[in-house]
Amino acid sequence: MSTHEHAPETPPRPPFEPADWEERYSGDRTVWSGKPNAQLVTEASRLTPGTALDVGCGEGGDVIWLAQQGWRVTGADFSANGLARAAQHAAEAGVADRTEWWQVDARTFTADGRSFDLVSTHFLHPPGGTMVDVTRRLCDSVAPGGHLLVVGHAISEGHPQMTRAHRDAMFAAADMLPALPDSFEAVVVEQRPRTMTRDGVTHEVVDSTLLARRVG
Repeated sequence: MSTHEHAPETPPRPPFEPADWEERYSGDRTVWSGKPNAQLVTEASRLTPGTALDVGCGEGGDVIWLAQQGWRVTGADFSANGLARAAQHAAEAGVADRTEWWQVDARTFTADGRSFDLVSTHFLHPPGGTMVDVTRRLCDSVAPGGHLLVVGHAISEGHPQMTRAHRDAMFAAADMLPALPDSFEAVVVEQRPRTMTRDGVTHEVVDSTLLARRVG
């Protein structure tokens, strides 16, 4: 469900279909690095730990890092195989007691009465420009005074293998502003450059970074 910053060595597959991700997580090979995403570390390090929801958690790298910082974290993903891997990794990291798992498709996500002090999603790119709708859905799960962090890939030369479908799913931080209800204020709306290494080659990429706070 998530396309974390540490990309696989093979060319990108068609984006965001559950069966594809179940297959990807079915083998023995680790898909992601296990390291937390850079913008999560930057922004969450400034917040007081509470409850967190990571949507598109994949193999659980961000969930584990948050739990290690003192958060109680729910990792959400539409891949059962991915969630099983994430739970195993959390246990190996000694934070199983601070984590739980929720199988859900972000495209149909509803809060179901749950609320969190931090709701985070990194590199979640549903097709057809529907990330605004996903972001709007995620707002419902942010507790009063809590934060929403949405980070995505911006179109850049650092993604030379991307298909047209992948590029159409990318976004700028400001593209997500229409998703915010009146009860939210934007704290960070930035295009943040960084470097990433894929297949031994270092690329310059840009992270579209939106941090918003629920004030009402």
